[in-house]
Amino acid sequence: MVDSQYYLPNDIGIAALDCGEAFKLLSPKEKLYAHYLSRAAWYGGLVVLLQTSPESPYVYVLLQRLFRKQAPAQLEAVADAAGLSSEEYQAFLVYAAGLYANMGNYKSFGDTKFIPNLPKFKALVWNSQAYKESPGEMEALWNNCSHLLYSLEDKQKQLGLGDKGVTTYFSGNCCLEDAELAQKFLDSKKLSAYNTRLFKKESAGKHCYEVRLASAVKKGEERRTRCGTYDFDEAVFSVQRGDYAFLMEKVSQNLEKAKAYAASDNQKGMLEEYIRSFTYGSVDAHKEGSRFWIKDKGPIVESYIGFIESYRDPFGSRGEFEGFVAVVNKAMSARFAELVSSAEVLLPELPWPPAFEKDHFLKPDFTSLDVLTFAGSGIPAGINIPNYDDIRQTEGFKNVSLGNVLAVAYATQKEKLTFLEEKDKDLYIKWKGPSFEVQVGLHELLGHGSGKLFIQDEKGKLNFDKAEVRNPETGELISSWYKGSETWDSKFSTIASSYEECRAECVGLYLCLNKQVLSIFGHEGEEAEEVVYVNWLNMVRAGLLGLEFYTPESKSWRQAHMQARFVILRVLLEAGEGLVTLCESSGADGRPDALITLDRSNIHTVGKRAMQKFLCKLQVHKSTADVEGGRALYETYSAVTSDGSHDFLRLRETVLLRKEARKMFVQANTLLKGETVELEEYEATAAGLIQSFTQRFTEDAEKLEAQLLELVSIDAPCWSGKRCLTE
Repeated sequence: MVDSQYYLPNDIGIAALDCGEAFKLLSPKEKLYAHYLSRAAWYGGLVVLLQTSPESPYVYVLLQRLFRKQAPAQLEAVADAAGLSSEEYQAFLVYAAGLYANMGNYKSFGDTKFIPNLPKFKALVWNSQAYKESPGEMEALWNNCSHLLYSLEDKQKQLGLGDKGVTTYFSGNCCLEDAELAQKFLDSKKLSAYNTRLFKKESAGKHCYEVRLASAVKKGEERRTRCGTYDFDEAVFSVQRGDYAFLMEKVSQNLEKAKAYAASDNQKGMLEEYIRSFTYGSVDAHKEGSRFWIKDKGPIVESYIGFIESYRDPFGSRGEFEGFVAVVNKAMSARFAELVSSAEVLLPELPWPPAFEKDHFLKPDFTSLDVLTFAGSGIPAGINIPNYDDIRQTEGFKNVSLGNVLAVAYATQKEKLTFLEEKDKDLYIKWKGPSFEVQVGLHELLGHGSGKLFIQDEKGKLNFDKAEVRNPETGELISSWYKGSETWDSKFSTIASSYEECRAECVGLYLCLNKQVLSIFGHEGEEAEEVVYVNWLNMVRAGLLGLEFYTPESKSWRQAHMQARFVILRVLLEAGEGLVTLCESSGADGRPDALITLDRSNIHTVGKRAMQKFLCKLQVHKSTADVEGGRALYETYSAVTSDGSHDFLRLRETVLLRKEARKMFVQANTLLKGETVELEEYEATAAGLIQSFTQRFTEDAEKLEAQLLELVSIDAPCWSGKRCLTE
């Protein structure tokens, strides 16, 4: 029997991202700017199919062809004729919606595979109008994905490198040692891994690696992107461009069209550099575009696009493509602006010595946005970008809170709230939204925005006084730092993302105790204390829920944020004195259950001290590039075992038994009619989500799908782990 965690439930929550009112307030020029940026983002978002699994593009095209010929309502009659029950047809719609929402058949949050919860998928395809019109093409699509569509072999269950899971960032014959060697090579050439994939072959007894850059063109500007062949550490590396070429061209074309409607020179400069980046595969150009983006303060239409977050690269260095377009929510942005103004007062409150904080706080643009378009594998509640350390440390960054995501993502029904006491459930429902708003603001601005990295540049210049800076944990002068082209991601690699999310979450918990912070968000007195309580309660409950995202077989975590929250739970349990209690029990249904409680009287004392101590350790290891110490600390708290006072492996089974599926979001489309842009919105159902994707690529659907199939078929031999097409 298949474990239910690999199915999406028929009653999965689906919410529409409401941006209609915000869009109406845009001028005709702003609407055109938003439209072309959205088109660029949606085309680029298709890259994620190619970054997720070998079968994802085939499944996507199969579904697009089914629904382009017959809308969900029409296909229902076909399903009935093929012998599917109404529950099975709903399972089919939910699976299709899930594939679109995650841009692949692995969950964007947790990296677990999901499969169709129906045995008659093939019968539905064979009875469809799409099959009747093109039986050869539909059968070929089915044959290319049908086995992997349902496969739950151990390696297929989750994303990972080598034997630990599936990845298309690396060819199937790559392992951790290959990733480490490639990172050393990239560092030696001052090349970023963000927009790359790695393919390995054997030639004349040597390991030969192809580093493939994402770009529209395959030749041109070789010097700038360091294309060519190099001998390195008894291996051969070939740097080539042209990955995802057709999609990168579509992104660039639409960015070029958007440029005509840019509101400022900063926006024009930003778009020109992005175009150069996606055309030639240059991360340096994207960094230049990001510099223009940082300078573009308070735009009406906000956007960012590129290879951004490295959560799903098993090695933690390669970026998944994402692009968003959003409209400013002025009321909420005013609160964040006040938080930014208070940042220089709040930063000294953080529990590390002044030398470990940035020399100058670079006030970022911090806005609340209503999402119009978010293309990629998932939609976060907040973002702190760019992710380039050199820019963040010395030039600045932007913070974004996605207001219409927050409004619907965390609405919870009382009967579905697990592991809390009844009295806590009512408080949780009332204060979860306001408390999470505070946490997101602190997490993004003063979490990701704080802390100094000690760096020695290629000329030997230090950004600190090594005769003065001491480790507050030992009292000794610091003895390690980042050198040359080393970055946070390249040094801390596999733990970098989760470690940094943990640091930011801890900053949020620590500073939400500050009355000034709570006042900024409109919370005073007893109300403020409720916000603090629910914020901390939510964090420890999230730490327990995080066990869903741990894989015991490989002893690995599949989601950076949830690993971070589990670590925080462990720290607060360790603090003792009754701060947090976690007990196993039996539910009213007779099945295993658990209860987590938080003593609010101890938050400002025991809890604050625990966060203070742990946060300081996290920052010291990060600042000093102490990978060994940082990894030892983080992996100790990340360990999921049955030893000690809590059997976390058994608790994991309880969490899986009672888990609720993560919501999916339906997004609108912008439609160009003459010189007018209209907004097309869809109902918050699986059918509505499907319809939004079917109508998203109508003008060039067949050509686009043919190009996707060509891109995936070229690399098909590379995923087996036996041979690669580049041989």
